[in-house]
Amino acid sequence: MQRIGVFVCHCGTNIAATVDVKKVAETLGKEPGVVIAQDYQYMCSESGQNLVKDAIKEHNLTGIVICSCSPRMHENTFRKAAAAAGLNPYLVEIANIREQCSWIHKDIADATEKAVILGRAAVAKVHLNAPLTAGESPVVKKALVIGGGIAGIQTALDIAEAGFDVDIVEKNPTIGGKMAQIDKTFPTLDCAACILTPKMVEASQNERITIRSFSEVTDVKGFVGNFTVKIKKKARYVDETKCTGCGLCTEKCPMKKVPNEFNMGLDNRSAVYIPFAQAVPKVATIDPNYCMMLRTGKCGVCSKVCSVGAINYKQQDEIIEEKYGAIIVATGFNPINLDKYDEFAYGQCPDVVTSLELERLMNAAGPNGGTLLRPSDKSHPHTIVFVQCVGSRCDDSKGKPYCSKICCMYTAKHAMLIREKYPDTEVYVFYIDVRTPGKNFDEFYRRAVEQYNVHYIKGMVGKVTPKSDGKIDVQASDLLANEQLHIDADMVVLAAAIEPDKTARPLATMLTTQMDTNDFFTEAHPKLRPVESATAGIFLSGACQGPKDIPETVAQASAAAAKAIGLLCKNSITCNPCVAHSNELMCNGCSSCEKVCPYGAITYIDKEFRMPDRTTKVRRVASVNPAVCQGCGACTVACPSGAMDLNGFSNSQIMAEVDAICK
Repeated sequence: MQRIGVFVCHCGTNIAATVDVKKVAETLGKEPGVVIAQDYQYMCSESGQNLVKDAIKEHNLTGIVICSCSPRMHENTFRKAAAAAGLNPYLVEIANIREQCSWIHKDIADATEKAVILGRAAVAKVHLNAPLTAGESPVVKKALVIGGGIAGIQTALDIAEAGFDVDIVEKNPTIGGKMAQIDKTFPTLDCAACILTPKMVEASQNERITIRSFSEVTDVKGFVGNFTVKIKKKARYVDETKCTGCGLCTEKCPMKKVPNEFNMGLDNRSAVYIPFAQAVPKVATIDPNYCMMLRTGKCGVCSKVCSVGAINYKQQDEIIEEKYGAIIVATGFNPINLDKYDEFAYGQCPDVVTSLELERLMNAAGPNGGTLLRPSDKSHPHTIVFVQCVGSRCDDSKGKPYCSKICCMYTAKHAMLIREKYPDTEVYVFYIDVRTPGKNFDEFYRRAVEQYNVHYIKGMVGKVTPKSDGKIDVQASDLLANEQLHIDADMVVLAAAIEPDKTARPLATMLTTQMDTNDFFTEAHPKLRPVESATAGIFLSGACQGPKDIPETVAQASAAAAKAIGLLCKNSITCNPCVAHSNELMCNGCSSCEKVCPYGAITYIDKEFRMPDRTTKVRRVASVNPAVCQGCGACTVACPSGAMDLNGFSNSQIMAEVDAICK
């Protein structure tokens, strides 16, 4: 005979302001099998948990129902309390009367009635609950970091420092990411390379870190603690173990008119190249799209001049398979494509550039050796106009609805650097509003205005038109002065919005993680689990989760590393016992469940069955791997014969809840 306890939480006024909790407890106390029903101010508090423990022992309860907030918040709390009192933790049921009731109703009578219904459904389910035992799964003590920017590097260094092996997979020939392309960082104006390069070198020299550059993740299988990952190592046509990075092949290569992507296409490189001087690994890469030897079979200069014999034109892509206990996503961001913004003449006028292109123009390792020159005629610009929020905070299909967060600050940085190095250059900044939320950020912006005399104008640029004399006519509005402006500029700099890297969405599909409508990875909880994904064992680092500046990126990278270390420290993890299972007598071997399983937990086996006439028959039936199954329930919905069921959420339990609601 069932002996069920019901406990209703006030949650301060979160629930009690809209729901008559005492009436809920009184009504549910009359349900069949309920031997005790109480309300309490804060059930999740230590006193509230002790109330549950004492009731379990005093009334010899066989199951409990907690009417409180979302099970996502406190289900584990009450399961631990039940286990401490000697009750199987999976005999605990949560009725969500906060998010699903009190927060969405204004009328007390309606909210109270719904709270009773939700509680009644939970009681009906507890009647059919059975004790479950969680199994254990071993943890592979190795981590994978996808992305080799500053976020990925910092995460890998922290994990390696804790004593665990880490692989960094980077799609480009070198690690470093966007930070390697930046000249100075705000708000301190430190040299970006001076900060980043030691981190890159430290990562390459750490014996626990393996850098797999020029590689991509192509497949992910498994589950938390035991992921199997396939990595495609793209052919460099250069043997990494032999190449010394001397650069002789890049100097002698006759194909020298290849657009240099590291310098944003502002200059050219050779077909065999090392992206930049501090590249890690400092190994040459041959671009097969431009190499004459790979395209026509004629040339071979780089092979002839390489004294160590590192050039290998027959090198092929290689698939590497590794096992990892945790995966950290650090895929970063890219500026959006501005080809659709004809009103700014980007792509039509070479002197209209993006902020990242300006970074390369100002960088000492850039196309002009650190001297800011107009791309069109290499002359010194005397008037520069910055246009803010290009593609950010847009309602149209061209841009992004969100604020890109970093644009206001890097524009202030650019303006200050230009005014400091070229005092004869006038700088205008057109903005919607200036956002400076970080530490010392507002003071940094004020310096640009007050100390460097940068002209900040609140208004929008409507049209940018190249003129025949080489000038650029910038037509804009000054909202504070209520007038239209025409500025003859030498250069126009567009603060382009940022978006997730294009590899993010296919990667999310492989990892079975969630993304928002803007293709940023979604965290498990924005406040309590900001660096974890909803998929166990997958962690988020840096701008893949949302726009961030460098300090915030590094902070989140270390936070993701800490979470991954917490997982890798364990020899084994407790598995969720709420997994699917197959009734082999009902299974018809149709494969419907196998096709919908996102975790690959279902396989088919041939099994012998004894027939009534004592003969045996071999049938194809579904078999579930409980270590891989995550209990999503997709197979139970897809199964046409009803053979698939889910522990803790069986079809009979769900129907009992439905019947209780309709009663």
